[in-house]
Amino acid sequence: MPERIEDYALLGDLQTAALVSRSGSVDWLCFPRFDSASCFGALLDSREAGRWLIAPVSGEPATDRRYRKNTLILESEWTTPTGRVRVIDFMPPRGTAPDIVRIVEGLEGRVEMQTELLVRFDYGAIVPWVRREGDSLLAVGGPDALCIRTPVDLEGAEMAHTARFTVSAGDRVPFVATWFPSAQKPPKRVDPEEALKETEHFWLEWLSGCHYMGDWPEAVRTSLMVLKALTYAPTGGIVAAPTTSLPEHIGGERNWDYRYCWLRDASFTLYALMNAGFADEARRWRDWLLRAVAGDVSRLQILYGVAGERRISELELPWLDGYAGSQPVRIGNAAHEQFQLDVYGEVMDALHIAREHGLSEDDHAWSLQAQLMEYLEGAWARPDEGIWEVRGPRRHFTHSKVLAWVAFDRAIDLVERFGLDGPADRWRRAREDVHREVLREGFDTELNAFTQSYGSRTLDASTLLIPLVGFLPGDDPRVVGTIDAIQQQLTSHGLVMRYQAVDGTNEIDGLSGGEGAFLPCSFWLADALTMAGRGDEARQLFDRLLGLRNDLGLLAEEYDPVAKRQLGNFPQAFTHVGLVNTAYNLSHHAKPVDQRGAAKAGAY
Repeated sequence: MPERIEDYALLGDLQTAALVSRSGSVDWLCFPRFDSASCFGALLDSREAGRWLIAPVSGEPATDRRYRKNTLILESEWTTPTGRVRVIDFMPPRGTAPDIVRIVEGLEGRVEMQTELLVRFDYGAIVPWVRREGDSLLAVGGPDALCIRTPVDLEGAEMAHTARFTVSAGDRVPFVATWFPSAQKPPKRVDPEEALKETEHFWLEWLSGCHYMGDWPEAVRTSLMVLKALTYAPTGGIVAAPTTSLPEHIGGERNWDYRYCWLRDASFTLYALMNAGFADEARRWRDWLLRAVAGDVSRLQILYGVAGERRISELELPWLDGYAGSQPVRIGNAAHEQFQLDVYGEVMDALHIAREHGLSEDDHAWSLQAQLMEYLEGAWARPDEGIWEVRGPRRHFTHSKVLAWVAFDRAIDLVERFGLDGPADRWRRAREDVHREVLREGFDTELNAFTQSYGSRTLDASTLLIPLVGFLPGDDPRVVGTIDAIQQQLTSHGLVMRYQAVDGTNEIDGLSGGEGAFLPCSFWLADALTMAGRGDEARQLFDRLLGLRNDLGLLAEEYDPVAKRQLGNFPQAFTHVGLVNTAYNLSHHAKPVDQRGAAKAGAY
């Protein structure tokens, strides 16, 4: 059985990311971009898919680990019978020649160490040709090459390179692995100690801009660093997670590639960044959004590549066993082909937020928004695949219609408050039509709750967003009834599931196997409780969610409250965005409804 997902630490250089286990092994790393093929892929198979181990020969997991304060510099420590040793892992955010640096530091006594390097390009499919060039080890396969530099003598055997070496108190032994295109010369040598200083300075300087002054500074700052680490610096796009195919159910088939940018995350992410004081990151995310969606608005996608790529073909990799035998392993994501109505509301809300918060205006933004609204006027009544990207029949999902209402509402507000040119009277009529329809078709009087889709009696956690986007006030009886119904019927051990399952199968998509509690939805419940005037309940839930983080403050997409383990891709940007926004709501920096737009629902 592999290490638990929460046993991994995140490293990032603003172009890609790595996962390092408690045992000192880099088990996941894709160079040079988040969505590139892996060169270390043991996370999804075994050591044969590639890994890089540095640890004491005793083979025990680290006895202690931490991030150096306010950085993503990982410090893992081992206490052995003969001494104590630390491994410092980090990825310098330099922007070119991406690399990972590892420094072994002797703290006490003498400790015998081991390293094992298995480079496997293309998700484990390519065993590279390895040669020595001076004091460097070069691994070349197809378009990729890796240069490894260290004073330790690495010996090749059985398609791997290994070594044993001893560190004493005061010793510092560096290792540097740098990626470069195989058609080019190896990059210049990196000074590991200088790189360490530069990386520490980068993170400390960046995080000094954080404005959060609430009750949970450590949790918020860690989550903000995760969001920064999941940002692809060349474009400003933020990936949903740095991993693919980590299962929502151990042994199940709900294994998806999240190394892309979802438009749905845009408005939530902008709130988190703007509230925390990171206007530059928010602006770059907004600008990425505008570039990605430019073109035919009828072909708006829910997700794009980190540079705005539209073709993200989904493939299965049959040679990989998958994490804990969870197959298939997928790369790419077919959800980019779906019609998801709610994305129009998310885009309009995100651009509305940007304008409200004073981000420098883009001359073309309103022109694009007006085209979106013209299309939405004729499209909002159509069924879609919905927020959960179901692979079953299209339906009239309640959340999708609510977000169509959001789009009309924000467009009207931009005309009325900012003097932009648009058919506000027509949009008001459409907004009213959507609102009436949702209240008529999406609310079940017997359940006293909003349901997943029109005519359904299935509950769905996405309806918790109804008060957050301003569709209805937080204390409206229909909102309160929905909150109560979800707490009673859609939670497992107090944590929120996405939607109801039937006989272990999720009814709306037909895929086998269950899934864990969806952590972003639990943060939404805390927000909804706050808006309903139930702040004590909200704080209790929030404190419990904080307790689910691993020792480094990281959260995955889902959590299994029975097995008490994290599930799904890790770490998950959407989850950490939820943590930041809920912390702000509970810290009274702003009323939650003020964070999600105009909230004119009191008129209905």
